[in-house]
Amino acid sequence: MKKGLLKMSFIFAIAIMMTSCYTFTATVGNGPQTGTKVVAHNHYLIEGLAPISTANTKALAGDAKDYSITVSHSFVDGLLSLITGGLYTPTTVTITK
Repeated sequence: MKKGLLKMSFIFAIAIMMTSCYTFTATVGNGPQTGTKVVAHNHYLIEGLAPISTANTKALAGDAKDYSITVSHSFVDGLLSLITGGLYTPTTVTITK
């Protein structure tokens, strides 16, 4: 019994440690020119299955023709997801002009 519990605990710990923060970057036009950054957040429920609100990247970019969009899970995003057991899962959106 103890050996099975220890084995399951080890497998669970490995599974948790192997998850990682993902980052997605999309470049529009020639990419960022001035280095100005605008940060917003997307809010999701149930591990990202149900969006509550998402950032409007067109509005955040304004009239810029060249920029990049980066969507990532920051440490704080991961911590909030962990605390809520995946019920609430935010992501961070960064627009670099």
